[in-house]
Amino acid sequence: MQNRPSLPLDISRADLIQQAAQIIGDAWSSFDQARPIEPAISEVLRELTTKPLGNAPTPALLALEEAQGFLDTSLAQSRPRYFAFVGSSGLEIGVLADALASCFDVNLATSAKSADLIERQALEWVAELLGFPSGAGTITSGGMISNLTALTAARERALPNVRRTGLASRPCALYCSSEAHYSVSRAAEVLGIGANQVRSLPIDAAHRVNTEAVAAAIDADIAAGIVPVAVIATAGTTLTGAIDPLEELADICAARGVWLHVDGAYGLPGAAVLEMRDRFTGLERADSISVDAHKWLYLPKACGVVLVKNRGDLAAAFTHDESYMLHDEHQPYNAVDLTLEYSRPFRALKLWLALRVHGADQYRAAIARNIAQAQLCADLIRGSSELELLVEPQLSTVPFRHVPKSLIGNESVLNQHNLSLVKTMQDDGRVYISSALVDGKICLRPCFVNFRTSNGDVQTLIDVTLELGNKARN
Repeated sequence: MQNRPSLPLDISRADLIQQAAQIIGDAWSSFDQARPIEPAISEVLRELTTKPLGNAPTPALLALEEAQGFLDTSLAQSRPRYFAFVGSSGLEIGVLADALASCFDVNLATSAKSADLIERQALEWVAELLGFPSGAGTITSGGMISNLTALTAARERALPNVRRTGLASRPCALYCSSEAHYSVSRAAEVLGIGANQVRSLPIDAAHRVNTEAVAAAIDADIAAGIVPVAVIATAGTTLTGAIDPLEELADICAARGVWLHVDGAYGLPGAAVLEMRDRFTGLERADSISVDAHKWLYLPKACGVVLVKNRGDLAAAFTHDESYMLHDEHQPYNAVDLTLEYSRPFRALKLWLALRVHGADQYRAAIARNIAQAQLCADLIRGSSELELLVEPQLSTVPFRHVPKSLIGNESVLNQHNLSLVKTMQDDGRVYISSALVDGKICLRPCFVNFRTSNGDVQTLIDVTLELGNKARN
């Protein structure tokens, strides 16, 4: 009895695994086709969430059944008609990889033996797929930590030894478009640069940053004694999918000795599609890039990637000596010397397995299909007299709005109409969409980043928009 685990199961492991496998199999089958409606949360489940922690154990199979019920009535981004935000889509091999990684519970803080090799190769494969000459990188929890990691390295290069001395009232700045993700401002706050020192610069008609404004802002700051830390170009903005002019920004940064970071959390996988590669010209000149594999590489959350051209930049920003984390001549760096995080789960396994199982060609085809679906959506919008396309899709985001003839010219009422329409569509449950504000206009903002989405699902999105939009006006 003394050899029994202190947290025993009430059934055999084999039976528990069989039940879990059944739940996963049922879920995958349900994701193959869109559901006609999202089911409501049962009163039994609601009541369960109000109960205090019990002293006695609950049968494992019962608890799994309850968990299945909660999952089935949660918003699952894996479903083919989930068009809100830029979500993951739960690639099957990634789900299994998460289970395996959790089972072995590898920690990538110091040497993890084979896991280190897998992470390194997964990073190399991503760099190869995207066309970025990476010198080093790390797997993170997502875009926020990826951007923060890169900008920490940029700050250390711009102000050597600042990690130890602090900014000490030395003003510095970051430069990005007005559509850049909020993670840039948050990074500025965390790094002590200050959100007010983020130069949020104007965009052109295609929602790309104005490069002349970037150059002028940097030059003005240098003249005022303010240190430029980094330019953050966005390769696929969250709002419209715009790709900043990377080549022009690389020229500006090279001429002034400023770090160029490309935030490609959403859109950078588009560079894997050969026909799209010219839109990302200049990517290879960046000092660092970030991409979320749990977005347009289809993996379950969380799996972000940050890559830098020069390994020494990460080392300069993060290397440290502690008595519990020693270095030796055979291991000059521990994993924590190249990243913000200490205890890191083996996220790289799902990225490695996905790339290994599907290969570059399947990935390129899946991403290209989503891009084609965005174009199909735009064509359907243009073909309707009651829909307005707000921005031509550069990748797979298609902002548009419903414009009944009776509301043309009344922008405030149109905004309220589209805001209400989104809520109506969410309640209807056939598709899930989110609202956004583009050029002062409230709109629907579908994003196609799911490998399960079909052209028929795109048509359904338009049909439901027109049906419910017209019903709201009657």
